[in-house]
Amino acid sequence: MKRIGIISDTHSYWDDKYLTYFEECDEIWHAGDIGSVEVAEKLAAFRPLRAVCGNCDGGDLRLMYPEVLRWKCEDVEVLMKHIGGYPGNYDASIRGQIYASPPQLFISGHSHILKVKYDKTLRLLHINPGAAGQQGWHKERTLVRLTIDKNEFKDCEVITLGHHL
Repeated sequence: MKRIGIISDTHSYWDDKYLTYFEECDEIWHAGDIGSVEVAEKLAAFRPLRAVCGNCDGGDLRLMYPEVLRWKCEDVEVLMKHIGGYPGNYDASIRGQIYASPPQLFISGHSHILKVKYDKTLRLLHINPGAAGQQGWHKERTLVRLTIDKNEFKDCEVITLGHHL
């Protein structure tokens, strides 16, 4: 059983609340637009970090993290890409991979729109944790926590970090 903290779109912004809410997590997954190596390093120093680079991430972050990451957590196949869309409207850059070999969990960011949605057709859970940083048009900063137990998702929580300035 693994407790996962999912975050996206920090855009170089650091909030100590990240560590408060990720205290009980085994891993942190960042769905891109990290914004700075410093934010990535702080998260990685706290818990094991899996991350993808986003469209706003510069050269150093692009060297550190891939655009697409696929791995197994417990008995769940996970796919993560910053610009990914959502069930019924997957981005063209990842749609073929999702349909050819659907993961059980697909994580994306980019839109700054918090979304936890089940794709009944592909039988996968999609999570976009919204945006945790201050850059963008979102009204509230959010992240998601989730437990993966073998092949089951449990205790999915949306955490509101506060209002966007």
